[in-house]
Parts: sequence; structure tokens; C-alpha cells
Amino acid sequence: MNLAAADLGELLQLVPVQRAGAALLLAAVGLPVVGVVIVGLDIMPVRFAMMHVALLGIAVGLLTGLDPMLCALVACALAGAGVAPLARTPDGLSGAMGLLMSLAIAAALLVLSISGVNASGAFALLWGSILSVGSADLWLLGVLAAAVPALFWWRRRDLALLLYDRELALSAGVRVDRLTLLLLVLVAVAVAGAIKLTGALLVDALTLLPALAARRLGASLTSITAWAVGIGLTVNATGFLVALRLDLPPGPVLVLTAGAVVLAVHLIPERRISSWRSTAASVSLPSWH
Repeated sequence: MNLAAADLGELLQLVPVQRAGAALLLAAVGLPVVGVVIVGLDIMPVRFAMMHVALLGIAVGLLTGLDPMLCALVACALAGAGVAPLARTPDGLSGAMGLLMSLAIAAALLVLSISGVNASGAFALLWGSILSVGSADLWLLGVLAAAVPALFWWRRRDLALLLYDRELALSAGVRVDRLTLLLLVLVAVAVAGAIKLTGALLVDALTLLPALAARRLGASLTSITAWAVGIGLTVNATGFLVALRLDLPPGPVLVLTAGAVVLAVHLIPERRISSWRSTAASVSLPSWH
């Protein structure tokens, strides 16, 4: 059922709605940049692996009585650090992610079976619960919104080399193993932090899709990052308002909005994109390599 403009205004006065909107705006600053890492390192399976690891963390939280989302974040961070040594080649990391997915979901089901708790609370992460965002979630997203762009600006040369070519980064003196470890932990925590907003199945709307559109438009790591954040802010704000206006679940609306942007960007003629890149080069933005 559609809401009138006045009703939408009243809805935006509700604290849970305001928290959800704030969470999406904070997520739009940090998570699309994480998507740039996912695309650059070619580690698409990481989202699915971390979804399963988060499920295991939530199951452990339900068993022990600890905060399930905190357990999910810790589990994802440890998993990201654990697979980092296998990231020397994309194939090695992809295989590790497949193994991680299988082991994590098996362990989660075993923990849920042993504990005897209601599994619906654990599997709710598949669909998200954006209106249940709390202060802890906002703090986490706020830290990511500050830390991720800051890291990209501080280590932009090393990151550009690593995302362009690992061997080139090694020959240039970049501490590739340490940087890769940091990035994988950051990706894992970011994916876990976004699960409550859209659900694990739709987390791509906040991470991967803005980055895919940005890679098409940007000419350098700096410009790609800026495009990713700009697209993320636009998609999250627009999708959330449309979902409220039409009384629809935000997760699918955000995915469809982001997907429409990606498709629109890829329909732009290559000649026009090349002219934009020439303009970007004229203002001396750092390149990927």
C-alpha cells in the first residue's frame, strides 16, 4: 500500500526508521569501498563464505548466551585472517572460501542441533532486519565509514599496486601479505556488519554493485573509490525512501535500485566514458599502477 507524502514524513520521525536511514548512509560510505577490494582482488565468493561463517557465529552466540551479532563479527574477522595465507593466488583463495563455506554451515547446523535452541533466530540473518538496527550497529558502521576510506587514502599507492597486480606490488616493495591480511579482515567484518541491513543473501547491494558501477566509470583507484561512495549514497537513500513510500521490504528494493544503476552505467557508450577518464587524468588523479 502506498503512503502519502504526509504519512511518509511521519514515518521518518520514528526512531527505528531514523536509525535504519542513518545506518544505510554510514554503510554507503564504507561498504562500497570494500566492494572495490572484492572486485580488485577477484574474491567474489567471500560474501557467501562470510554469510556461512556469520551463521556459525550466531549459532555459537545462541548456545553460549553471548550477543549473536558480536559472535558473528568475531567469527568473520577470524575467518578472514585465517584464509589470508591462502590469498597468494586468486585460485587458492577461492578454494579456501569453498572449504570455509562447507565447514561453517556444517558446524553451525551441528551447534544448533546440540544446543536445542530455536534456529529461526539464526536463519533470520538471511533476510535482514533493518528496523532492528541498534546503537552498536551504528557504531560499527560508523567506524567502518571512517576507517575504510582513511585506509584507502593513507595506503592508496600500495593498494593500487596490489589491486592491479600482486607480483608488481611485491617487486615495488609492498608488504603484500600484511596488506592482504588487513583487507580480508576488513572485508569479512564489513560483510558481517551489513547483514542486518539487507540480509546475507542481498548484501551485494551495499558492497559489490556500487563497486561494479564505479569500476566502469572511474579511471584510477581514487576516482573509482569516489564513484563507489557516491553511487552507494544515491542507491541507499533512494532505495530506502522508495521502500518506505511503497511499503516494501528495503533489502530487495536496494538490490533492484543498485542493479538498475549498474545496468544504466554499462549502457553508457564507451566513448563518453573515455572522455570522462581523460578529464579525470587531466587533474592528475593517482592511477591504479
